[in-house]
Amino acid sequence: MGLRSVIGVIFIVQGIGKFNPGVSGFLTSMGLPPELQIPIALTETIGGILLIIGIFSRISSSILSIIMLGAIFLVKGASHLTGDGGVALDLLLLASFLVIIVMGPGRVSISHIAKKIPRVLH
Repeated sequence: MGLRSVIGVIFIVQGIGKFNPGVSGFLTSMGLPPELQIPIALTETIGGILLIIGIFSRISSSILSIIMLGAIFLVKGASHLTGDGGVALDLLLLASFLVIIVMGPGRVSISHIAKKIPRVLH
């Protein structure tokens, strides 16, 4: 639960920050359409909430992993590990998502309490 909660809070905060109108200009400067601002912001915010409550954790981790890969390769260019524009934190978050995908949400989660949700959707 601790890992899910920390990552969930990080992505809720980052997702809420992406609702700022300036993000569409940033996306445009990278060659991405500005229409991606809302889907990215919603995905990060809702994915973070789902991680915290422990429902659909594997699915949300998979989707957020794709976003992290985009952050590593498109935004930062995967040029170096540390320093300005380094990808160390992004790789740590990606590794954490892979742990959640493999291990599942854990015992302190709505998925575990409900037990009616198929294991593959945990």
